[in-house]
Amino acid sequence: MKQTSDVLIVGGGVIGSSIAYYLAKRGQAVTLLERSRLGTEASAAAAGMLGAQSEMADTGPLFQWARHSRAMFPQLSEELKDLTGIDIGLVREGLLNVAFSDEQERELRAREKLQLAAGEQAQWLSAAAAAKLEPALGEATRGALYLPEDGQVEAPRLAAAYAQAARALGAKVQEFAQVQALLKDGSRISGVMTSEGPLWSEQVIVAAGTWSGQLLTGIGIELPMYPVKGECFSVLTPKQELRKTLFTPGCYIVPKAGGRLLVGATMVPHSYDRKVSMAGLAELMDRARQLMPAIGAAEWEKAWSGLRPQTADGLPYIGKVPEYEGLYAACGHYRNGIVLSPITGKVIADQVVGELGTALGVEPWLDAFSPDFSAVSKRVVQQDQSHLSATNGSRKELQSIEAAH
Repeated sequence: MKQTSDVLIVGGGVIGSSIAYYLAKRGQAVTLLERSRLGTEASAAAAGMLGAQSEMADTGPLFQWARHSRAMFPQLSEELKDLTGIDIGLVREGLLNVAFSDEQERELRAREKLQLAAGEQAQWLSAAAAAKLEPALGEATRGALYLPEDGQVEAPRLAAAYAQAARALGAKVQEFAQVQALLKDGSRISGVMTSEGPLWSEQVIVAAGTWSGQLLTGIGIELPMYPVKGECFSVLTPKQELRKTLFTPGCYIVPKAGGRLLVGATMVPHSYDRKVSMAGLAELMDRARQLMPAIGAAEWEKAWSGLRPQTADGLPYIGKVPEYEGLYAACGHYRNGIVLSPITGKVIADQVVGELGTALGVEPWLDAFSPDFSAVSKRVVQQDQSHLSATNGSRKELQSIEAAH
């Protein structure tokens, strides 16, 4: 019997599962396909930061989408808990973007002005003021940019809640469904070939993280993308030593429930090697102790790594793939997959059902993420103008920590 769905989604991480959830809410017959277990790749490795402001060096399209998406989390948290019973662990304690040098202070003070001009909350704090707000900070702190609206969630729980909510609304979820190729009929996508045989659909969404590019290449679509390995570790403290997330180039410390502190993350580009290196952990430990000296007395818990999907221009691919009817991409979110998951799921769902509206206020920036690289695409122009500073910032951070490898 021919197996068909309205929509097939390739990839059961936080992005694919979010899309399944929002499509199921719209009454679509959805099948979510995951090659292993749901949410076990980059989604499971993520720290869960909702860094709409802390991760952005400018106020271009990525910032605009991130802050709109961050604002969706309070309602989303309640919706998912009602449907699944899963608490995604939304915490809104704010974040301190910490400076240790004159250059970092100048950059953060400039960012404060940008954020305030964009209508967001941001406040530069002296070293003394930062220490008063978060006593765990180290003495080497020059000051910090306080971002009260940046929060965090438990990333594995978020991914699981999306998938379970989608299933509760009627979606089919198939784990260990290895998608080998996209099927096409002329200029239209007609389904996917799995290890168990073909599945048919008029709409296919590729949301397979860093493996998305390989799948699309099979039908002649080139979306430049590569993995960036990130190593992390966690420790346990007998009491809540830290309230706010601490962030500085090359290191962050995210306080979780029960005195757990999550520390990340290294950046090793073009590597599918998931091994955790001593050099990477040693670098993270040094940076973490500079941020928060008391972490040196914490109890070791574990270390792990994940592969973050990065694109050539630092912007994700979200939307219709113009070469084929019925084909969509939602991949390349790099370090922003968690915070961008609700807005990505909502916008893709709206596009699939043909009802992309203006309620979210994000449409003016949608072209910046288009998978269209044709001569008429606006993406090429926008990536040069809007994200040069963000890309340069990422390169600086990459260079600073690659020395550990």
